[in-house]
Amino acid sequence: MSENKEPHVAKFVYDFTEGNKDLKDLLGGKGANLAEMTNLGLPVPPGFTITTEACKVYLESGEEPAALRDEVSAHLDALEQRMGKKLGQADDPLLVSVRSGAKFSMPGMMDTVLNIGLSDKSVQGLAQQAGDDRFAWDSYRRLIQMFGKTVLGVDGDLFEEALEKAKEAKKVSVDTDLEAADLKKLVTAFKKIVKKEAGRDFPQDAREQMDLAIHAVFDSWNTDRAKLYRRQERIPGDLGTAVNVCSMVFGNLGPDSGTGVAFTRDPASGHQGVYGDYLQNAQGEDVVAGIRNTVPLAELEQIDKKSYDQLMQIMETLENHYKDLCDIEFTIERGQLWMLQTRVGKRTAGAAFRIATQLVDQGLIDEAEALQRVTGAQLAQLMFPRFDENTKVAQVGRGIAASPGAAVGKAVFDSYTAVKWSRSGEKVILVRRETNPDDLDGMIAAEGILTSRGGKTSHAAVVARGMGKTCVCGAEELEVDTKRRRMTVPGGHVVEEGDLISIDGSSGKVYLGEVPVVPSPVVEYFEGRMHAGANDADELVEAVHRIMAFADRKRRLRVRANADNAEDALRARRFGAQGIGLCRTEHMFLGDRRELVERLILADTEDEREESLKALLPLQKKDFVELFSAMDGLPVTVRLLDPPLHEFLPDITELSVRVALAESRQEPHENELRLLQAVHRLHEQNPMLGLRGVRLGLVIPGLFTMQVRAIAEAAAERKNAKGDPRAEIMIPLVGTVQELEIVREEADQVVAEVEAATGVELKLSIGTMIELPRAALTAGQIAEAAEFFSFGTNDLTQTVWGFSRDDVEASFFTAYLEKGIFGVSPFETIDKDGVGSLVKLAAEAGRRTRPELKLGVCGEHGGDPESVHFFHEVGLDYVSCSPFRIPVARLEAGRAAITANGSDHR
Repeated sequence: MSENKEPHVAKFVYDFTEGNKDLKDLLGGKGANLAEMTNLGLPVPPGFTITTEACKVYLESGEEPAALRDEVSAHLDALEQRMGKKLGQADDPLLVSVRSGAKFSMPGMMDTVLNIGLSDKSVQGLAQQAGDDRFAWDSYRRLIQMFGKTVLGVDGDLFEEALEKAKEAKKVSVDTDLEAADLKKLVTAFKKIVKKEAGRDFPQDAREQMDLAIHAVFDSWNTDRAKLYRRQERIPGDLGTAVNVCSMVFGNLGPDSGTGVAFTRDPASGHQGVYGDYLQNAQGEDVVAGIRNTVPLAELEQIDKKSYDQLMQIMETLENHYKDLCDIEFTIERGQLWMLQTRVGKRTAGAAFRIATQLVDQGLIDEAEALQRVTGAQLAQLMFPRFDENTKVAQVGRGIAASPGAAVGKAVFDSYTAVKWSRSGEKVILVRRETNPDDLDGMIAAEGILTSRGGKTSHAAVVARGMGKTCVCGAEELEVDTKRRRMTVPGGHVVEEGDLISIDGSSGKVYLGEVPVVPSPVVEYFEGRMHAGANDADELVEAVHRIMAFADRKRRLRVRANADNAEDALRARRFGAQGIGLCRTEHMFLGDRRELVERLILADTEDEREESLKALLPLQKKDFVELFSAMDGLPVTVRLLDPPLHEFLPDITELSVRVALAESRQEPHENELRLLQAVHRLHEQNPMLGLRGVRLGLVIPGLFTMQVRAIAEAAAERKNAKGDPRAEIMIPLVGTVQELEIVREEADQVVAEVEAATGVELKLSIGTMIELPRAALTAGQIAEAAEFFSFGTNDLTQTVWGFSRDDVEASFFTAYLEKGIFGVSPFETIDKDGVGSLVKLAAEAGRRTRPELKLGVCGEHGGDPESVHFFHEVGLDYVSCSPFRIPVARLEAGRAAITANGSDHR
């Protein structure tokens, strides 16, 4: 690579003794934490980390940095001197692992190779030094298997099939029952597979093995599964991965050795205790792969009390040091405990809230940090329904409750089918013996994941928790046959692909058929009707209550609701809404009233129009009286009629057919013909950009003034009844200040008439929606006639991007997401660079004209966690969202305030 493209960094390789946990950008999460544990004096095998900067150079140029080889050689020399042995030497070889380690945890998504340094010669030396032929040949076959798949691109199933044949020939069920002679034959078979599939021999040179493995880890950053995971978790694609080269320690040296994964608290519930999995006579990949069922970590106390006690002390040290739940990987080599990794552990939504408040009570973090430890997305998960515990649906199995939730769907047995059926609108449960990283797309598509192997630390469990997916692991009584696409449950019943099943990630229960659901206790809490009883639910609700109370104290943004009737308004108020930010009056005209609006729009004479308006006025007034009563004392922003015109006109095709049939039968059809002519006159090719919003109000005299009169009379009636109505009138789809001035002048006149007639002083503010680019660009002018702006980010996104939402999401958004054009749909999270820039510009221009201008947002983005932070940053006064999303917006508004004040400790 040319010199001018290499980053200006002092070095590309750091010894574990040189880094610390704050260097995750450079050393990746794994490398930074290995360095931190080394600095804490914990038993970490010596090693070094190749930085993310080296990876970036490699990915950009296709070549490693010029200085990298020499730096790796220098650190390898130092490692060999420290260990007193050389990499791959024949008599007593130094073996190393090469492991990925990105800044953000991506479990199982990138590559690892263990036992590098073994060859036909050094395996003999390892056997002699260990005094164990079986161990040496087991380690060698693992190297060839991992290296072949990861580095040389050989189909991993070929190795698995050879391993299964070896077990069948020996008539054993687990690989630990294979003896040294069996494993030696397996090594020969594996080398033949490599030769045939890769077109080259398995490399016998240890340094070549290590260099090729390093490049493979770099390359794994851009594998399809890694890209998919990053998109799912919104991890930037330009970070690159570090590579950790670590001296090997062996958990497969016999019954006094083993490997495991531990959590300082239960990642599923947050409860304190001893949580994790241990596997005797195994290497680390065996645990997370779920290919052998582990024993609970607590059993290690009986197996090896000395190591168990030491591990418990280290876990306490790490949790106090990191002040959070820690996820730990360890190996025991003949009674010697080694720490291979620690990181802040992924957890379920319920665990996140519980742990945050527990750590506050323990004095490890403050309330501000606790608020930053939870997210709106996690709170939304807690609000999903759960299974009815009194169900009579047949329970057919029970596994480990790995990631909570209530998931119902059709059983599918591979990722391809999960994705295919999901895209067809089917809800599916992905059923596997165990999952691996290649199953990621199916896991994303499925409602939940069910495996017959593995535990809380298996690939399925860890990835599901990170995604918030329901997961049950290790349901051993279920016999999963992926080839025949079926599952046999106790009693012999067979679940075929397509059969409906239900899985409960909170209890681990598996059911045949669909289990009914009941509301979440968190929803019942927000609605003020949580049932007392279940201690676990009470504890969770208390944690949510404490964090929400702190968020409400800290947030600057107010949170309103999008609600169109009194029922929704009352629910929103129970959820903590501080008003209504969007009442869509067109929703009030659907159903029985649609005909009245149709007659109004198609009216030929002033008398016909006045008759329709006269019929609509009392109905509208009743709507607003109910709404103002429900939200008494809180602001209610009423948007005047804003439907695309076609929503209130007869279907042109259906009407044409009726006229044609009447003509063919020579039946009277004057009214239908007149109506068809009117519909043809008003028909639009693109109704979303046609006669709607303020345009409709200007073209149909009396429409908007009728609505304003209904609002004013309803407000006056509430005031006379000692209420406190706070109505705000919003004019939609304004593109120029002149439109707003005309409507405002008419509205002010109507309000004055109602005040004179009722003797009630009304303080109705009038504002507009900013949902067109021109409105945003001329916001300074529009603010001269508006007392508030509400950003309609749904339409603003459509008009800025030139997207028709109803069409593009189904046609090409999937491709855009897969190609990385979008990280996330701009209709889901606000496009800060485009749409967001217009919001910021309009907010600033509006307030220059009118400093007291009230600013809000009422598009779907008002309830999106990431968007809420943006709206806080640009100085809006409130967000408005659907009632169910109000708690999420409240929480994120609090988090945004903490972050803006520089208190984000993470």
